[in-house]
Amino acid sequence: MRVSRIQLLAAILLAALAGLVGALAGDRWLGHSEPEGLHGFVHERLDLSADQSRRLEELERRFAIENAQLELALRRANASLAEAMDSEHQYGPKVTAAIDDVHEKMGDLQKATVQHVFAMREILNERQRREFDAQVARSLTGGSAD
Repeated sequence: MRVSRIQLLAAILLAALAGLVGALAGDRWLGHSEPEGLHGFVHERLDLSADQSRRLEELERRFAIENAQLELALRRANASLAEAMDSEHQYGPKVTAAIDDVHEKMGDLQKATVQHVFAMREILNERQRREFDAQVARSLTGGSAD
């Protein structure tokens, strides 16, 4: 089966978009790119104690390093997919393997993000957890947690 240049370009763009969506979703959910993301909510609305703030800052510092590593792995996987598509010019075994690798890296990023969210939750008291859980639900659904 011969793939046209337009089909190849569309597939490359789709692969890049998939990686970007995964990275942006994690970034938006945790609030790195918007002031009222989950981190902003926790810092601004939950009335943290000094100990909670200190522990949260340590979690965020460690996660920032892990997140950067995972995002880099995802970018590398997307670059490998582009190479495979350019090499095969069809949906062949190299492209299939590269897509599987992109999906694995996206999953790793999502799992690490969810683990980080649960680690943040552990720092909170019961009242704060109820508010936090409602905010997580709103963040994930884009709507009201009520």
